[in-house]
Amino acid sequence: MPELRQNLATKEWVILSTERAKRPEEFRSERKPRKPQPERSGQCPFCPGSEAQTGDAKYVLGDPKNWKVRVVDNKFPALVPSCRVEGPASERYRRLPGEGVHEVIIDSPSHAKHPAALSQGELRDLFLVYRERFCESLKNPKVALTLIFKNHGEAAGTSLVHPHSQLVGSCVVPANIRHRMDEAEKYYEKHKACVFCAMVEEERKQGARILADTKYFTAFVLFAALSPFHIWALPKRHTSNFGDISDGELDDMAAVMGTMLRKVDAALGNPDYNYVIQSAPQDRGETEPFHWYLSLVVRLSHTAGFELGSGMFINTALPEESARFLNSVKV
Repeated sequence: MPELRQNLATKEWVILSTERAKRPEEFRSERKPRKPQPERSGQCPFCPGSEAQTGDAKYVLGDPKNWKVRVVDNKFPALVPSCRVEGPASERYRRLPGEGVHEVIIDSPSHAKHPAALSQGELRDLFLVYRERFCESLKNPKVALTLIFKNHGEAAGTSLVHPHSQLVGSCVVPANIRHRMDEAEKYYEKHKACVFCAMVEEERKQGARILADTKYFTAFVLFAALSPFHIWALPKRHTSNFGDISDGELDDMAAVMGTMLRKVDAALGNPDYNYVIQSAPQDRGETEPFHWYLSLVVRLSHTAGFELGSGMFINTALPEESARFLNSVKV
């Protein structure tokens, strides 16, 4: 029978469609093989030797001529450092200039190395740059929310094959982020505890959905996963700000993410996916109730009319079975 589950932190409901549930192995069989990529491409603006096409770097890890990770301004930014609203104002409809930050983080010099193929050291370098750019965005008075995210594959929204991530610093905080913050504050006021820490405690207690439980991080398939293989990775140390991640935690996060991405890659045939680092908005300042985390969404299903109309997702994969399947994969 179908089952409704609710995410403790976000209060989002999901329908687990047991009538249409698939075995985890079936998701791999539906994948089409991805075309192999060369180590370098002469047509790629992100490959070494093509640096002039992306302009001056905002940040470089390693020697500028032999870089490990390179950060540049997005050529087609969603938000820009300075602009103004064109046209007349309205008493009812609010408008603001589209100001902010939009950077491209080139994950690696390799045109072929998507994150599952990166070594732990290379992943650590990437997450180190995430931290550096996140902290730089915190200094920008025009930025209220900083998001770091990765789109892998066409279904995830990527347009350039060369592995890259993005940072967007927005001058406004969207309603869904404010909702999550408000729910976290409600839980904190009622229980005098962090709802995300409570989720980690419950997942470790039940054990059925745990994918990694290390010194610094716990990763698991969500109890109320919005889609097949929807994963969260949370630091065990309570902190609301991703920029506070320590060097030791960076090492651990690289190991956890490397294992998870290799398992997803091997189990599901290099699927398309997105991951997003969710951190407290800058305009909230230091906030005790919130807890930063990384969300990994594997693109194995499509949003249809019911999801768009209700805001509630239908998941055809049981989270416990998804976790069991991923844990069975040797990488």
